Amino acid sequence: MTETFVPRSNADTLVLVVEDHVLTMKLFRALIGARGYGTLQAPDGATGLALAREHQPDLIIMDVALPDVSGLDLTRELKDDERTRAIPIIVTTGAPMRAEDAEVWESGCDAFLAKPIAISDLFDVIDKCLAVPAE
Repeated sequence: MTETFVPRSNADTLVLVVEDHVLTMKLFRALIGARGYGTLQAPDGATGLALAREHQPDLIIMDVALPDVSGLDLTRELKDDERTRAIPIIVTTGAPMRAEDAEVWESGCDAFLAKPIAISDLFDVIDKCLAVPAE
């Protein structure tokens, strides 16, 4: 039997964006905010880790190339921590990395998007990551 999923309420959804590029951060915040989701922002891995642990967001969107740590390493750390393990993580990159690369999935991420990201692809992945089983 196939499980049915429904999206969460936008008003109650908090998304943490871990991104060091200012314009990319602004774009993510504008798009996510236009959907009605609350946002937190972190310009580096240390801040992202602290915010994830403190606020327990519903979703994390994380760049791979952060100034202080690899986003894949941070994903591993979040997935190894029982407090943050269940939070879906979408990793993004502008580097020549592909979804087929083993290290992407070995990190524990739930989804991968290569930059530049089509807005429709972003929302498709967000919707899948935030879907909850229908009752």
